[in-house]
Amino acid sequence: MDYDVIYIGSGNAAWQGGRFLRKAGLKILIVEESLYGGTCANRGCNSKALLDAPYEIKALADNFEGCGKSGDFDVDWTALMELKRKRIANMAPFLDGKFKEYDLDVAHGKGIIIDEHTVQVGEEKFTTEKIVICTGLKPVIPDIPGKEYLHDSTDFLDIDELPKHAIIIGAGFVGMEFASILAEAGLEADVIIRGDMALKYFHQPYVQHVIEILKEKNIRFHFNETVTEIIKDDNVAIDNPEERVLNLENALNTDDKLRDPDAKIDNKAYENAFTVNCESGLSLTGDYVIAAMGREANVEDIGLENVGLTYTKRGIKVNEYLQTDVPNIYACGDVADSGIAKLVTVAIHQSKYLGKALLEENPEKIVYPVVPAVAYTIPRIATVGVPAFVAEESDDYEVHRIQYGKSYSLELKNDRTAEAKVIVDKDLQIVGAEIMAADAENVANMFTFIINQKISLEDLDHMIYAFPSSSSVCLYKLHNIHYTF
Repeated sequence: MDYDVIYIGSGNAAWQGGRFLRKAGLKILIVEESLYGGTCANRGCNSKALLDAPYEIKALADNFEGCGKSGDFDVDWTALMELKRKRIANMAPFLDGKFKEYDLDVAHGKGIIIDEHTVQVGEEKFTTEKIVICTGLKPVIPDIPGKEYLHDSTDFLDIDELPKHAIIIGAGFVGMEFASILAEAGLEADVIIRGDMALKYFHQPYVQHVIEILKEKNIRFHFNETVTEIIKDDNVAIDNPEERVLNLENALNTDDKLRDPDAKIDNKAYENAFTVNCESGLSLTGDYVIAAMGREANVEDIGLENVGLTYTKRGIKVNEYLQTDVPNIYACGDVADSGIAKLVTVAIHQSKYLGKALLEENPEKIVYPVVPAVAYTIPRIATVGVPAFVAEESDDYEVHRIQYGKSYSLELKNDRTAEAKVIVDKDLQIVGAEIMAADAENVANMFTFIINQKISLEDLDHMIYAFPSSSSVCLYKLHNIHYTF
């Protein structure tokens, strides 16, 4: 065999475990047809975090309107985008250096599984003992008339100028986070939701609070609507230059534009150029239409049929060892239909697990710790562990509401609406938390640690914390739960 393990894909699901296996002496090949690092590094998480940060700061500054704030806080999107492109353009070269440091071989091109021990890349075939599929997800694009006028998250995170009026189809992570950016930028948007709730995996009272904030800032919501078509105004001429492609030389991108090769039209806003029609008769006209309808498994044309693997749009079916129907073929990260949340942190966890499991003759089943999730709206909302809606309907739990924003408003960010709902079981053990605040992600990480380590309320009482801070106020407010006076 040419290799011990071949990874198809180069994101966290691949190299986090691949480097461990290489250190153990195995020969590893990573196959990548695009940029090293995959979506999160080049077109997703990193870009979103950088572009979102100034708008988060603006929102915090606005908390002091009339009580300390003087002058407007304006975000220069053009300069911000320039910074983003420079930073992101460094990601693939950085990982190129890391792969060399880890002594990981890389084949450039699309990896196609020929049989259970063979992967073809271009004209070359490589044999291997084991295959790990790490091809991730791609945006869902509805098959409707006018779909060529849709833009996905990659487009929005690389647009030169924000649209004055966007139409967002979907209200999951992407849709709601983009709506928050547009709201803080003083622009408007219509959000079309197929069902009756946004961010359905989060605590709905907190989601509703975010929605009300967005409504006050010219973001309109349309629930229970199904988009049927997108029409372009015939009087608007769209500049559609030659086909956009990534610079794939050595799998490194030196193109400042960092464009998605599958983009259908020029990535610009055109005033009132697009009309979105819905099944109900709702008709909306705007400058830019974003498909934010979730993501589906990237499984086309990689040879899954050649080895008889079971897969759906959710991903490739795996067992508790991340094995597919073929024992020596595994799926890892977002492309794996494992029943767990599709987050980059989960992909890293799975990759590290495989890095150890593939060395063992009889590995243990994968075990997942409590997984936090954060919607980077403004304000942020987060969830970890037992959800509040489950706890509120059960006699096995108590839900403690901690309005910590009102406690530290004079000392910290004047974020008076910040609060957490902490779920405690009958043994007075913290088992879950819902958070809504500017720093919800950090508070969620604190509760994640507490839950995973099973730290008791009594133990927490005997710790000393930095004060004032949102985490310390939360913990001090839990102080009296296990005391009877």
